[in-house]
Amino acid sequence: MTRSIASGIRGRRSRWLRARWTLLIAGSGRDRGMSTAEYAVGTIAACAFAALLFKVVTSPEVQQMISGLINRALNVAG
Repeated sequence: MTRSIASGIRGRRSRWLRARWTLLIAGSGRDRGMSTAEYAVGTIAACAFAALLFKVVTSPEVQQMISGLINRALNVAG
């Protein structure tokens, strides 16, 4: 039984597509340790943002603005 040239090309192409899809879904294995590094960088960035936000919110100017806002809200409601 002989295969035609077209069916041979289709077979190679489908094997290539299947292999490519498998690599896209499963990953190539080269990046396995990368997710840990990404989580570490994300955690450090979140901590830095939290420290900056804490510094801003605890500054006297911002505390005065927040107190004024709360006082106005209580005066309007009551």
